[in-house]
Amino acid sequence: MKAHYLGHVVFYVKDLERSLAFYRDLLGFKEVGRLFEGKAVALTAGRTHHELLLIEVGDAPAPARGRRLGLYHIGIKVGDSLEELRTAKRELERAGIPIEGMSDHTVSQSLYLRDPDGNEVELYVDADESIWKQNPAAVVSPIKPLRL
Repeated sequence: MKAHYLGHVVFYVKDLERSLAFYRDLLGFKEVGRLFEGKAVALTAGRTHHELLLIEVGDAPAPARGRRLGLYHIGIKVGDSLEELRTAKRELERAGIPIEGMSDHTVSQSLYLRDPDGNEVELYVDADESIWKQNPAAVVSPIKPLRL
């Protein structure tokens, strides 16, 4: 067996409309359809039938911060250039979303933030693919600060 790519991520969310305002309205995912009597929404960025599924669960406990078992974060590619990452940063700032970190991973550059339920989200752009194709170990290069 060989995995082809990560297909989708499912989040349990407190308030579906609040999460849709973040993932659909701010990040630009397209709503594909609703299920579970409107308590769940499938979303796509256009790569496949759905990459994200949000299921409203109300006041269930939020994810713990810090080191823990379970999901750490999801990564969402938002463009192909640092200028597109700068634009994303400006849009997040205008929307009042705090940027918790910015990193240069050599093979990609990233912004880190939290969705409305406290899940960590990485928004990234890839560097030139020749970097990791010529040197696959570049993916584990030391993380450097990113300034945009």
